[in-house]
Amino acid sequence: SIYEMFGNECCLSTGEVIKVIGFKINKLIASICENNEVSQFPAKVELPLNFPGLYKVVADKTPYVSIQEITRKFSIGPTRFGHPCFYSPEDIKLANFTIKHGEQITFNSVEEVNGMMAVNCGVVRNNQSHSFTFPLSQEGKFYECEDDQIYTLKEIAEWKIPKCRNRIVKLSNTLHTWDSSNPLPENFDGCLILTPVYEVQAVMKFRKDIVHILSDLDVEVKDITDCYDINSFLQPLSLEDVFERTSKEFPMVAEIMEGPSGSQKPYNLLNTGKEIVIYKKYQATRVLASEIRSDSPKRHFLIPMSYKGKFKRRPREFPTAYDLEIARSEKEQLHVVATKAFDSPHKELFSVSVGDQFLVQQCQTSEVLYEGRKKLIDVLACEQILSDTYKKVLLPMYMEGGFVEVIHDKKQYQLSEICKEFHLPFNVKVSVRDLSVEEDVLAAVPGLQFEEEITDSYLLISSASSPVESWEIPVYRLNISVHLLSKDVQTIVPPVTKTTVEEISEEQYYMVRRYENQTLHPPPRPPKKP
Repeated sequence: SIYEMFGNECCLSTGEVIKVIGFKINKLIASICENNEVSQFPAKVELPLNFPGLYKVVADKTPYVSIQEITRKFSIGPTRFGHPCFYSPEDIKLANFTIKHGEQITFNSVEEVNGMMAVNCGVVRNNQSHSFTFPLSQEGKFYECEDDQIYTLKEIAEWKIPKCRNRIVKLSNTLHTWDSSNPLPENFDGCLILTPVYEVQAVMKFRKDIVHILSDLDVEVKDITDCYDINSFLQPLSLEDVFERTSKEFPMVAEIMEGPSGSQKPYNLLNTGKEIVIYKKYQATRVLASEIRSDSPKRHFLIPMSYKGKFKRRPREFPTAYDLEIARSEKEQLHVVATKAFDSPHKELFSVSVGDQFLVQQCQTSEVLYEGRKKLIDVLACEQILSDTYKKVLLPMYMEGGFVEVIHDKKQYQLSEICKEFHLPFNVKVSVRDLSVEEDVLAAVPGLQFEEEITDSYLLISSASSPVESWEIPVYRLNISVHLLSKDVQTIVPPVTKTTVEEISEEQYYMVRRYENQTLHPPPRPPKKP
């Protein structure tokens, strides 16, 4: 049998020994769904896994009848997607714990307990976490819990479609404007029934790459696992697999089995067939930055702290007085000009006109007359700048106006100085480009907003043949397969480390914001009424 997949012709001859290393969804067949039924929209459409958009998963209404069925259908493990949640419509009594009906049960890991396979689970009750184990033989009715997260199609395909089941998803954010090449109807914002089309991932005895075989290929095979030495095959590893190795196992030499195509560094080191040295794994800090522009799509970047360019400040915009309070600092007084008028409902508080300028002082409380009663509310004390004097005024925290910062600071800053001296988000533009790189992608961007510092996982690599410089590569944003070589590392100390500004897609941007730093969201704004 001869077939071609991804441009690679592969011959499966009689007697060929293949080691299956995994199953993967190759693409999705989508049908438009109305009230959980297939709609009258005529055709099923084929969606690639990189099809743009963010989606919410609709909980499956069909129950699972045992814990073993759940472990067979779902990926359960230490990854951030590997914790599916279920509930039982009836109480479940365990030896020393009772799970109440309707209570959310989080499945954390599968492991051997007292000689039997079991699932480590947890429930949160009264803000306290309780852990317990379910044997795989535990029976009952288990329903999926509602999931309020948003996912890309690729994430859903890899983690959120149970084996042998379809999945209903609801479009949450299109991310891109509709065009004629989009297979979905214009302005579509409904639900889709996703049917997966699988491929088999395999390695062959005399090939160094991974073979992809569509699951509907007409070929007969026989299981010879018990009578064959499977260790004679190459063992492909993802970057996540490498990262999970202990620190003592580094450095190591690996050959790229599948890698990205690209001529720019460091991606030219990761082409298929190249050998690399992986020196170590670690967490590194990046600044998440977005292009300042009113229309979309915006460009997004992850900037290493070693970036050698310099920045000048750009004015920030503040939609409410509350945002002024968050942005003010002890280092300098915040000077703003109003861009939107506001009529105060209380005579004790100031009414703002477009063009009014203020120096922001501090948050305090003030007594106002509200519905015939005196009431204390939070206000922002400011000084209004007049032609020859200053006037003390009070602005209500809930005031929805508009302010633009007036910049007096002409200094040029390094990235590390900005992170140390100012609160993020912070607006800048590149004033001196990074001369240590051939092309500084940030220099062409008219304005950047530094949104937050994040910590991410990286591997430090270099070329095995000419290790003149080493590079940091992200673990979770590069789809690479390697196999380890039993070669000694010539230089244990890595050569000079290079970092690069990484431009990320809008889907990756949402992933970074969602998973890497969930604790940095600002507190909720105060109510609009005192």
